[in-house]
Amino acid sequence: MSEKSKSFFKKLIRPSGIITIIIIILAISLVASSAFVVDESEQAVITRFGAYNKTLGPGLHIKMPFGIDKKYIVDGNKVVKTEQFGFRTSSSGVTNLYQNGITSESTMLTGDLNIVDVEWIIQYRITDPKAWLFSVEERTNTIRDISRSAINTLVGDRAILEIMGNERTNIENLAVDSMNEQFKKLNMGINVVAVRLQNIVPPAGVQEAFEDVNKAIQDMNRFINEGKESYNSEIPKAQGEADREIQVAEGYASERVNKAKGDVARFNSVYEEYRKAPAVTRERLYLETMEQVFNQQAKDKKPTLIDDSLENILPIKNLAQ
Repeated sequence: MSEKSKSFFKKLIRPSGIITIIIIILAISLVASSAFVVDESEQAVITRFGAYNKTLGPGLHIKMPFGIDKKYIVDGNKVVKTEQFGFRTSSSGVTNLYQNGITSESTMLTGDLNIVDVEWIIQYRITDPKAWLFSVEERTNTIRDISRSAINTLVGDRAILEIMGNERTNIENLAVDSMNEQFKKLNMGINVVAVRLQNIVPPAGVQEAFEDVNKAIQDMNRFINEGKESYNSEIPKAQGEADREIQVAEGYASERVNKAKGDVARFNSVYEEYRKAPAVTRERLYLETMEQVFNQQAKDKKPTLIDDSLENILPIKNLAQ
C-alpha cells in the first residue's frame, strides 16, 4: 500500500472523516427515498404515516423520506384492464393460445331451463386510485364475483335461442350498467367500459341439435327478409297504379260534370230566348238541327234530298241532273 493510500485511510478513521461518510450516506438515502418518477400511464397514491395524503400524476415528484411518506403506483384511467371468464389466455404473441372449458365459470342455466356455456370478458378502467387501493381488499375476486353474478342473472332471464341470437348485444349493454351500479355502491373506483360475450354454445351432447335449430332460424329470417323485399317492391307499384286510376277517374268525372253544366247553361239560355219569342226560337232550332244533319251527311256521303212535289213511287230528287 502506498503512502498516499495510508494517509487517505488515516483521514477516514478520524472522527471528521466518519462524520463525512455518514453525511454522504444520509444524503444518498434521502434522495433515494424522496425522489421518484411516475410513468405516463400511471398514477401515484401517497400516504403519510399510513393515511391517505394525495394522488400524483406522471412526472418527477418528491415525498417525505425515511418511510414517512409511502407511494403506491396505480394504472392510470387511460389503461384498460381485462378479466376473462370461462377461458384464459395461456400465451400471447403473433398467435394467442387459449385455455378453454373452464366450466365452473361458463356453465349457466337459461330462463327456459336449458344449460349453456358462456365465455366473456370485461374491460374496465381505474377512475379513482384512492378508492381502488383502500375501499376493497380483495379487488380482483370482487370484480370477478360481481361480473359472474350479472351475467348469470341476465342469462337466467332469457331463453337459450335468444341468448345465442338477437339478445347478445342487449345482454352486453345491460351487463355494463349492472356491473357499474354494483361497483359504484362498493366505491371501488373503477368503471366498466365494455362486456364482450365470446362463445355461447350449448352442452356438447345437444350441440348438433341446437345447430340445426339455429340453421332453421337463419332460413326463417332469410325467407322473412325475402318476403319483405318482395312486399316493398310490389306495394309501391300497386299503389302507383291505384293512384293513376284514381286520377284518370277524377279527370273523367270532372269532364262529365263540366260538360253537363255547360249543357244545362246552354239549355237555360235557349229556354230564356224561347220564352221571349217562341216561334222564332222554334224556327231557329229547326234550322240549326237541319244544318247539323246535312253537315253529318256531307261527311259520310253525298246528300240525298226528298222532293215532295214529285209523283214517283220514290219521290227522290236526282241532284246529279
